[in-house]
Amino acid sequence: MLNITDLKKGVLFVLNDEPYRVIEYSQKVMGRGGSIVNVKIKSLINGRVLDKTFKGNEQLESADITTNGVQYLYNDNGVFYFMDQTNFNQFEVPSDIIGDQANYIKDGDTVQLQFFKERPISLALPKNVALKVEYSEEAVKGDTSTAITKNAVLETGLSVKVPAFIKAGDIISIDTLSGTYRERVKG
Repeated sequence: MLNITDLKKGVLFVLNDEPYRVIEYSQKVMGRGGSIVNVKIKSLINGRVLDKTFKGNEQLESADITTNGVQYLYNDNGVFYFMDQTNFNQFEVPSDIIGDQANYIKDGDTVQLQFFKERPISLALPKNVALKVEYSEEAVKGDTSTAITKNAVLETGLSVKVPAFIKAGDIISIDTLSGTYRERVKG
C-alpha cells in the first residue's frame, strides 16, 4: 500500500481498478500534521490526464505493471498479434491499445508491451525506428534558399516529409514521438 505522500512523479498506483502514473506532485502541509497532496495523473489504459487531491492518511494500492519483450507477428482486421519472447505464447491486442503506434511497427519487430493484471494496456516503442521508403515524390528543382522537403510513404503506410535526396528503397530513421524524419540509415 502507498501513503499519499509516496505519490512522487513516476509512481504507479491503482485508482478505481485502473492503473495511473503520477506526472506532477505537490504537497501542502496543514496544521496538526495533516497533509493535502495534489497530483496530476495519467491513465495507463486510455491516456487521459486527471487532477486529483488526496487528504490525510488515505492509502492507495500500488499498480503491478509488468513489461515483456514481445515480437509483432501481424495485424488482421484491426487485431494485432504478438508472441511473448520468453514462453512463445501468442496473444491478441485490440487496435485501440495500439492506435497510431501501428505506423512504427512491422512484422518481426521486437517491442515492449506493458501488462496490468495480465491484460495488455500499452505498447512502448523505441525512441527511433528504421523504416523503408516505399514511395517518394520527385523533388522540385528551384529555390535552394530553404531546405526542400517532399512527401514519402513508408513500408508501414506512414506518410512523412523527407529531404529531397531521399528516394524509394532508402531506409530512414523516424522519431516515434513526433513522427518526423531524423536521418537516412547507412547500410
